[in-house]
Order: sequence, then structure tokens, then C-alpha cells
Amino acid sequence: MNWSCAGMTVLVQNCRINFMEQIIKHFTDDDLYKFTMCCAVIDNFPRAQVRYSFTDRDDTVYPAGFARELSEQIAALEDVVITDDEIDFMRRRCSFVPNWFYNYLKGYRFCRKWAKAWQDGDGHLFVEFEGSWAETIFLEVKVLAIISDLYYEMTGQDKLFDYDAYYDKTYAKAERLLSAGCVFSDFGTRRRASFMSEDTVVRAMKDCYCSREWSGKFVGTSNVYLAMKHDVQPVGTMAHEFICAIGGMYGPQMANHIAMNSWRNTFRGALGTYLYDSFGWNIFSMNFSEDFANLFKGLRIDSGDNHDQLMKIVDKYRSLGIDPKTKQVIFSNALDTDGAIAVQRFAKDYCQPSFGIGTHFTNDFDNVKPLNIVIKLVAAKITEAWSFYNDTCKLSEDTGKHVGKPDVVKRFMEALNIKDVPDVC
Repeated sequence: MNWSCAGMTVLVQNCRINFMEQIIKHFTDDDLYKFTMCCAVIDNFPRAQVRYSFTDRDDTVYPAGFARELSEQIAALEDVVITDDEIDFMRRRCSFVPNWFYNYLKGYRFCRKWAKAWQDGDGHLFVEFEGSWAETIFLEVKVLAIISDLYYEMTGQDKLFDYDAYYDKTYAKAERLLSAGCVFSDFGTRRRASFMSEDTVVRAMKDCYCSREWSGKFVGTSNVYLAMKHDVQPVGTMAHEFICAIGGMYGPQMANHIAMNSWRNTFRGALGTYLYDSFGWNIFSMNFSEDFANLFKGLRIDSGDNHDQLMKIVDKYRSLGIDPKTKQVIFSNALDTDGAIAVQRFAKDYCQPSFGIGTHFTNDFDNVKPLNIVIKLVAAKITEAWSFYNDTCKLSEDTGKHVGKPDVVKRFMEALNIKDVPDVC
């Protein structure tokens, strides 16, 4: 019998038994925009193949055996299937999702072969996905949540989580945001400290909002399962990966146009808010014609200076003869409570501001540092028949903070006539 303390693992007669509890137990323990994007992918790019890659921006050293435990958790996803209750909830709350999509979800099954995870000699973590876009799309958020949860378990930091105190802390945040007139949602699944931390957040936010009348509003959560559990609205439209994959397949110049047109083709008027900063404001603005500006409910700011980005949006709407006060602008760029309130004060005079807040809500325990991790789509091809992938990247509105291989970032910047010096992460 061979015992290993790292990861609470036991090897018995060559049969591995894992005593660590399964982290993701519900299919809809995921962001809504994964479902909406999957629907649009099947509708518009059904044969597309993609690759994803994990990045830890803080270069964290993970405990010995972490990649093995992560692989076990990914393998356990094969037993996670959508339930009739989850489908019924989505039918009620997400009327914009076409009915055919639920038949796809009923037959969907994860496969461990889509993902691989390993560590180098120093303990740094590497994770990659590859496969059909319509299938691998549901791995990103779940695996990020697993990594974060697993890290705190394996380092023992989860013992510092006081959920009663966290409820009170979250309730106080909600009081401040609601009193300031902020309209806000929880966007914190991917980097939450644990499932319980996000569950506590949604419960506290709802309790606070329902306690009396407020000038602000708690809209809901991006997490579909927790929206169902607490009977709030699931929220979300799309992520950068949708535009970045299209940019890889067709080039960045027309990626926004193709993405918006594809979204219109699938959702036929219920288009939500568009995330515009995958390749920078300038090329998006050139593709944001009057018909798209009228169709989309608004835009989401996820990088750059919030005030400067808002003024660009306001000027663009006005140039198209659209009153920006009729449009929603969602701010989601690493916000905390103070930052959201500050933005609310100036943005309310120009648009209908709302806020998607992530890590500050779901990973804000005292004496615990949140992981700074992402999984990005890095390459795509239109069909499995192609013998090669096209690399892609993300060109942030935060000057010099682009994501992708340096040579790919340089090539995309040259194609779009972007002059700033790339600082790639």
C-alpha cells in the first residue's frame, strides 16, 4: 500500500482511489454565455475546431500532484449531465434560446480526452483543450472554477473560509451598491474561491435586495445553476472567445461584423449586449453599423479606462443618430464596490449603466489571495478537414496588455494598424 499526502490520494493494488470531493456536480454550474455561445457556434460554425490554453498571470507554483488531481476532476465531468429541472428553468428564464438547443444539451457528454493537464519541475501548471468548438466550449469556466477551488483545498487555505462572515461582508457590499443606484450582477464563477463562496454571494445579494426598496437593482448571476437555486435571473451574452475564434478563422478586420451577424442569425432580435474589445475599439467601431447598434441592447466595457471607453461609445451612438441614454453599457473590467459606485456617478448621465462584478464578489476572503488565471481560445479552424489551425489572440484596450503569442499579436496589430507596443501575457 502506497500513501501520498499531496492531494489526499491513496494507491491500493494499482487502483487509484480519490478521496477529494467532486467539485463540479451540476451541468449548469457554468456561465450563461457558454450556453448562448454554444448555441451560436452550432448554428453558424458547426464543424469548427479549437484549441484553448491556460495562463496563470502570477506564475503560481501549484502543490505536487495538482495536475493529477485536476485531471481526476475533469474525468469526473463525464458523469455530469443536464437534468430536466435545469432545462425547465432555462426554458422559463432564457426564452431567447431556441428549443432545438435543449435536445443537444440532453445528449451532451464531456470527454476527458479533450483536455490535458501537467506540471513542470517547478510546479507551474499547464492546461490545454482541443476538439470540436461546440463540445469543448463547456470546459473553460468549469475547469477554471475547479483549479481555483482545488488550489485552496490542496494548500489548506480553504480552512480560512468563514462563510457566515462572508455572507455579512457580501450583504454590506450589496447595501452600498443598491444605495448608490447601481444595477449589478455576479460574474464570479471562473475565479471563485469555492462553490460555497459563490452560493453565499448570490444568497446574500438576493436577501439584501429583497429586504426593502432600493434605487439600485441586483439583476442576478451569470451562473445558471445558482440562478435556478436562488430563483434569480441568469445573465450574460458572450465572451471574447466568440470573436477571437472568428478572427482566427477569417481575420480580425471583419471578425466583429461576422460575429454580430452570426449572433443575429441565431437569436433573431434578442441579441443582448455586445462585447466589443477583442481587437480594439477602432476596428469594432468601423463594423458597428446603425443596424447592429439598434439591434443590440448595448455594449460591454471589459478593458481600458472606463470613462474614456464610455465617451467613445456615447460618441458612436450619437454619430448614428441614437440616444445613448436608451442603451445599456455593462462595466466589467476588474471592478470592486468602490469602483462600480464611482463609475455609476458619471455614467448615469450618458447611458443605462450596469455592472458585472466577478472576483471581488466570489473570492474576497480575508488573508486569501485570489488566483489570477485565465483559459483563452488560442487557435481555430473552420472544419476538421483542415490540416492546420489558425492562431488567434486578444488585443486589449488596456494599452500593451494583449493576450496571445507575441508573433500572433504583432501580426494582428499590423493587420489592424495598431501602433502601441505589445506587452503580451
